[in-house]
This record gives sequence, structure tokens and C-alpha cells, in this order.
Amino acid sequence: MFGDIRCLLLAPRLLVLQVAHPVVGAGVADHSDFRSDPWGRLLRTLLSLTTVVHGTPEEARAEARRLRRLHAAMTGIDEYGRPYRALDPGAYAWVHATLVMGPLDTMALFGAPVTGDRLETYHRELRGVGRMWGIAEHRLPPDPAAFNARYAEIVTGELGDNRAVREVLDALSHPAPPVPRIPAALWGLLTRPVTRRLTLVTVGTLPPELRERLGLSWTPRDERDLRRFAHRVRLLVEPLPVRFRVFLPPLLLRLAAHRRARAERAARRAERRDRPRSEPPRR
Repeated sequence: MFGDIRCLLLAPRLLVLQVAHPVVGAGVADHSDFRSDPWGRLLRTLLSLTTVVHGTPEEARAEARRLRRLHAAMTGIDEYGRPYRALDPGAYAWVHATLVMGPLDTMALFGAPVTGDRLETYHRELRGVGRMWGIAEHRLPPDPAAFNARYAEIVTGELGDNRAVREVLDALSHPAPPVPRIPAALWGLLTRPVTRRLTLVTVGTLPPELRERLGLSWTPRDERDLRRFAHRVRLLVEPLPVRFRVFLPPLLLRLAAHRRARAERAARRAERRDRPRSEPPRR
């Protein structure tokens, strides 16, 4: 299910859920570049996730190590004066949980719900991803029922409003253009239909109690609009051959490999440049 193009429709919802966790929200507010470079941030996130889920075992392990090194330096004090660190075990496990739930909610709304043996297999595979990220075994629920119970417990007891949530919702409603040369009026005209539907999907698929906690309105008309939109997506995407529905992962894996190779070449050049030159031979 990871890589299905329909998952992109729930990507903003995924980010809202993640930053609603106080530790994740504080880290994003203080350390993320999504405000200054939202499109670059989105691409890097997709490349990283695709590498961990669809890459070779060696690529996946290397990317997981890179992520932990990156987040190890992210510490600080949140807006309420509480210290935080990005590698907080509960916060790290919550990010993983949102990634597990995202494709399930996507298929429930825009495709066919995942049930039975397929659901068991999916959870088993995603627990493997969690282990690769360094999440402790006791933070990886052993089966779908335990996962759903733990997920609901976190939504009820730990998620709430914060600065990062508001910034993500604002970026969703008013996305920055990918290049500064696009006139603001033209960009707004081009993106308005997309942002309206993405906002509808994001708000409509949040857990109702969290949506209420964040003060986001949701009316019966909104619900009907969401169901109509979901029906259109199903009619459009379900008949497509699988290769057209999951064309993104192969492209992203090639791009990730290209970027790694380029970074390695740059590192070798820097190493040669910084290497002390040997003294000229004495005469």
C-alpha cells in the first residue's frame, strides 16, 4: 500500500497528526525547514520513507541510521518551557504509528479497506520498519487490535494544539510556490481547487476528538463533500493497473540513489581538497 498515489492525499493529515504530539511539534517548530522550503521538505521526506520501506536492506538500514543521527541533535525547550529531544522514544514511536495508519485510512476512504490476513501481514511488515528505526519492541503493538488501542490512547491522552499544528494548517491553506518567480495571484488561482480538497481530506480524516480539540469545524455538508470526492477518486484510480497506482516508489528510489551518489562524490572531493599536501622533497 505504501507508494499508492492515493496516499499523497492524506500526507497533510499525516503531518498534522505527527506535530500534534508535543515533542514532535516542538522539534518541527524549532528545527524543521518546512516553512522556508516546503516542497524540498516534502521531497526529502518521501525519499527517506521510500528508501526505508522499498529500498534494499542495506539502503534501508543506512537511511534509518542517518535519520537517528540527524534527530539526535534536535533538542530544546518547547513553547510551554518543557525540555524535549527528537529521539524521545514515545514521540519516535508515534511518528511510526501515523505512518502505519496512513495507508490504512487511505484505502478505507479511497479504495477497499484492508482486512484479514492482508492486514496482519501489513502490520507485521511495518513492525519490521519500526525495528529498523530503532523503536523498542514494547512500543510496537503485536497485532492490529493492540495497535488500534494504543493509537486511540495516544490520540486521546497526548495530542493537542501547538504552534507547529497551526503553521502546518496555514501552509496547507496557503502553500508557498515551488519557485519564487510565480506571481502570488496566479499561484493562488492555480492551487485553490487543490488546497480546498486537501484541506477537506485533512480535516475530515482527523480523529473527531482531535479535530474538536484543535477547533476545526466540520459540518454535515463537509462530510457529504468528502464522501463525494472520495467516490470520484475511487472511480478514477481503482480501475488503473497496479503499476500506474504505485509508479512513485521506483522513481523515488532512483532519485534517492542519484542523490546518494552525488553526495558521496562531493564528500570525496572535499576529502581530497582538505587533505594536507605533502611537503616538497628536500634537495
